[in-house]
Formats: sequence, structure tokens, C-alpha cells
Amino acid sequence: LCLPRGLSFRTQADSLDPQFHSFTIASDDGTRSYGFVHTFYEEVTSPQIITAMQTLYQMHHVEHHSSSSASSPSSSTCSSASTPSTSSMDSLASSLEESDAESLTSGVSGCLGCVGSFDAARDTLYVSKALCLFTPLPFLQASRQFLAQLHQAVTSQTAPPLPLESYVYNILYEVPLPPPGRSLRFHGVQGPIVCQRPGPGELPLGDYPLGEAFSLLGVNNMVKLLTCALLETQVLLYSKGKPMIQFSVYFF
Repeated sequence: LCLPRGLSFRTQADSLDPQFHSFTIASDDGTRSYGFVHTFYEEVTSPQIITAMQTLYQMHHVEHHSSSSASSPSSSTCSSASTPSTSSMDSLASSLEESDAESLTSGVSGCLGCVGSFDAARDTLYVSKALCLFTPLPFLQASRQFLAQLHQAVTSQTAPPLPLESYVYNILYEVPLPPPGRSLRFHGVQGPIVCQRPGPGELPLGDYPLGEAFSLLGVNNMVKLLTCALLETQVLLYSKGKPMIQFSVYFF
């Protein structure tokens, strides 16, 4: 859920902007917990992973070129062609350290899809990493700000006033939930953060911006979606691109 597409490898030629997404986990007893993820890219410093990625890209380039140049490959040819690449990948991964091998094999599909070309002597390799925060209520904006500030403190040249562990401990064990109908202001890593909790007679917390839903789905699709929801029709959202944002529809 934190890395739904596995590890993603990129170079300096690709977009390295941090990304944010959220998810919900429902337990058997009906309780829910909300996860908020800040994904960023960090430079790969392991020579073994860089060398392995160079080899994997060359294998992928050769396979793609051979498959595109073949006029009518048979099923037997395809199966025989896939066997060497699989065995080569396994032997390549086994030559790495165990932790590096697990990271590489889990991110092979992501790296070949993201990296258009890779030359170890010319390019800088980056790998995706994630900071995740779980909350009992959907405090999206507050969690987003805290994770962004934590990431900025990690990558900043200037150290924060306190160790990073202090801010993590504070958000986990010292910042209380705001009382129903009240707001809570606490200090993040680099600035204050405010979160609100609706009262018993108010609508549930809707911290997800509807503007993003309109921009992603369009006005016509949003009208159809709300119509189906109000008519209690089952709705399925499917996306091939970026993860869809979450939003709630309340019935009166």
C-alpha cells in the first residue's frame, strides 16, 4: 500500500518530484485506520545495484530489439527466449547482497518502465522511498504537511533544532487527538500544523479536496458519479495512471 507499484528506479532525466497518496485499512470489527504516504527519490550509492541495473537495462534493450525485429515469433520461440533472461536475472540477483537483491528484484518492473535509458558512466540512478503515517481519523492535510516537513528536514543541508527521532516520537506518542468539535495545533518539524475534528452533530471529516476530484474526473463524470451515489448505485473507480484521490459522499 505504501509502494503499490513496487520500487521505482529513475535517472536525473526523469521527474523526481515527491508524490503523495493515501489509503484506508478496514478491520474485521469495522474500525478503520488511514495511511498517508510521501514518496520521494533518493540517489542510489550501492555500486552493486548500479552495475546490476546497467546489466538489466542492456538485457531489456536487447530483448525489446529482438522481439520487435522478429516478424512472426512462435510460442516456442517466445518461451525459449524468456528462459535465458530469467536465469540471467536470477544469477545476477544472487550475486548481490541479500538486501540489495530483494530491492532490485522487487523493483525490476518499475525501473524498466520508468528509465528510458541508463548509462552508469553518465547517469545518476535514483530509487523511490516512502514515509508513511497512520492515523485513526482521516487527517489528510495535517499528515501531508508533517510528512513533507519531515522529508525536507532529511534532505536539508541545515539540521533541524532537534533530532529527527524526536519529531517522530512526538507525533506518535505526544500529540493527542483533538476533542470532537475542536481543532488542534501542534509543531511539526519546520512549522505549526493544524488539524480539525468534527463534533458529534456534524458531518464526518472530509479533508480530501473536491477540486482534485473535479480536475481528474471532469464535471460531467462527477455529476454522473454523484447521481449514481445518491441513487445508491454501486460505483467502481478504475485508473491506469496516478492513484485516485479518496473522497466521501454523504447521504442526508
